[in-house]
Amino acid sequence: MRILRRILLVLAAVVLVAIVGVVAVYWWQRPLLLTGTGYAAHNACAVTEVAGRDDPETDLPPNPLVPYLRVDGAGDPTNGTLLGVLARQQAWYAEGFGCTLAGERPDLGEATAIEAGANPYADAPAPAADPAIDGAIALAFGDDLDQAGAEALGTRGIVVLRNGALVGERYAEGFDQATPQLGWSMSKSVASLMVGVLAQQGAVSLEEDHLVADWTDGRAGITVDQLLRMTSGLQWDETYDLGTPITRMLYLEPDMGAYVASQPLAHEPGTVQQYSSGSTTLLCSVLAERTGLGADLPRQTLLGPLGLTTAVWEPDASGTPVCSSYLWASPRDWAAIGQFALQGGAWNGEQLLPPEWMQRSLTVEPTDATDDPGYGLGWRVNTQPDGSLRWPTLPADAFSANGHDGQEMIVVPSEGVVVVRLGFTPEVDQEPTVIGVVQAAIAG
Repeated sequence: MRILRRILLVLAAVVLVAIVGVVAVYWWQRPLLLTGTGYAAHNACAVTEVAGRDDPETDLPPNPLVPYLRVDGAGDPTNGTLLGVLARQQAWYAEGFGCTLAGERPDLGEATAIEAGANPYADAPAPAADPAIDGAIALAFGDDLDQAGAEALGTRGIVVLRNGALVGERYAEGFDQATPQLGWSMSKSVASLMVGVLAQQGAVSLEEDHLVADWTDGRAGITVDQLLRMTSGLQWDETYDLGTPITRMLYLEPDMGAYVASQPLAHEPGTVQQYSSGSTTLLCSVLAERTGLGADLPRQTLLGPLGLTTAVWEPDASGTPVCSSYLWASPRDWAAIGQFALQGGAWNGEQLLPPEWMQRSLTVEPTDATDDPGYGLGWRVNTQPDGSLRWPTLPADAFSANGHDGQEMIVVPSEGVVVVRLGFTPEVDQEPTVIGVVQAAIAG
């Protein structure tokens, strides 16, 4: 009996040690797990509530955690967990503001209504057939590929404008002209336009510094221009991996602007260009607070005046629009944004941007180092600092907005062309097919 008791005590001790070890490992890895469950919760909420689709799992990127993620709810809240019980994250839906990760429903106020009348593309009839453009769009959808290849290409929507008219359009099954799609970092280019609107109104200038009250060190010299150009010098890591600053900002921080503002200087402001989603979101945090508009900032300044009825710019729990990443809009509304940029900020007879805004936006300023040559004020330009062309087959004045998983908008002012391509393409280079559509539009 004593031997049995000893064996049982030893087994109990072993089990206890194992449990303690598992719990310790869980708490050690919990921030990483919360990143995964936060992604799943936000994605499921937004795909369902903003885009009106019922297949959020098709927007999950390749990741070892994916098979173990569980999602339930429908925006009030949508719960993301690991195996149904661990690392719970919640995403809450608000009409006009989309989905926000938070422990409880955030108070975001009321979203300003947007009327479609200002957007000529909202109810425009489908474009007439154009064999050249339609053929290029077919290649961009992978019509020449087998099923696996077309699925990997993942194109979901393409819109082509030429001289202000809709001349090409196509959508994947399950999508149409009114389905909002996430632009990811194309949002940064739109944020630049929004800052331009505020500059035209006299609410902000590119040269302004002392943007954050707590910045009493070298960070006080960071300007609006430097945040848009990503030359602020703030320490950052844009690697999309579990536990990096970008994923921590998006999936763990309730006040994303405050988190970015807390980062130390890694470089003297203006000397090094380092791609940073934190910079753009921090700037929108500053502007949302300064204007008093909070989460409604994009709707009142840009989305509303352009008549972008499908557009939803999601905020964080503090009410900061996540200007780096979270603008949803239909391909037609994205194309309207490109046309607005092409026209230099003129819209329906009104000049919403300073006349020189786009010229300055497309001017690349030299730095001691850069990880993104040709990046201007939120846009990528064709003519690189060394005189070479990013896209040798396109006119030198072409410029683009680009986003995660293959989102792309290319604007060619000299040819009056705007091409928007949206999809889910985590592993394939989709850009050659987009260039083909641009070339077809120019040739036509």
